[in-house]
Amino acid sequence: MSDKFYGTGVALVTPFHEDGGLDETGLANLVNHVIDGGVEYLVVLGTTGESATQTKEEKKRVLEVVKTINDGRRPIVLGVGGNNTQQVIEDIASADLRGVDAILSVSPYYNKPTQEGIYQHYKAIALKCPLPIILYNVPGRTSSNISATTTLRLAEDFENIIAVKEASGNMEQIMEIIQNKPDDFLVISGDDNLTFPMIAMGGAGVISVSGQGFPSIFSQMVRDGLAGKMVEAREAHYRLFEITRMLFSEGNPGGIKAVLHHIGICKEHMRLPLWPISDGLRNSIVEETRRILQ
Repeated sequence: MSDKFYGTGVALVTPFHEDGGLDETGLANLVNHVIDGGVEYLVVLGTTGESATQTKEEKKRVLEVVKTINDGRRPIVLGVGGNNTQQVIEDIASADLRGVDAILSVSPYYNKPTQEGIYQHYKAIALKCPLPIILYNVPGRTSSNISATTTLRLAEDFENIIAVKEASGNMEQIMEIIQNKPDDFLVISGDDNLTFPMIAMGGAGVISVSGQGFPSIFSQMVRDGLAGKMVEAREAHYRLFEITRMLFSEGNPGGIKAVLHHIGICKEHMRLPLWPISDGLRNSIVEETRRILQ
């Protein structure tokens, strides 16, 4: 099962109309764009998808659209996380998981649990979840790190916890996980610009934001890295290095939505409290996008 999640997954944005409604045509365009670009799997309703500002009905519709357009072509990972353990369990139980291959579940935010609390949170979910689970460690958003010890404990104790999306930026922590993990447990990059070095350390790929703007370049970089073609992978890494820095400089997903608007996939609209990027940054992103794609 975990073999499905080697390579490049993309954390899909959710396109909106100017009035805030779901842009289903833009979402369909995006799914086709990344599949045509060669990515290995799709991640729906993560942070990049602005799931925090969507109703349950909207989330249901977004998943339906992605499943319909995907039509079985790529594995689908569904984001279901939160800081209320019981609510996460109920949300998984109530979701239509037909056509979904795994759950991506962010570590509890705001509450700032202990490591034992984090372990017990994921244990409770793992005992109820019918699908494989990918842990998501992103201390920059949660204000709480999942330690290497906790990640490894979860990987050893629960067969359906198959991977971690690591966005701590702590390379020593990531190496400790890779060195000591079970053979079939995947360590997936959660930082686009750290993907190449993480693959060099033994990582399995990435769940990417920028990869949906440049899917053919990014996914080939990852495939090359995993195949040991490090010169080719390094060249692509530096080709995308500056645009990736730009995309996150005023928050996510404003930057990547500017790219997607420029290449004709969907509009830039986001929901409050997110706000469009500045004109200066947008101009720089467009200029760099043109350079990369020329």
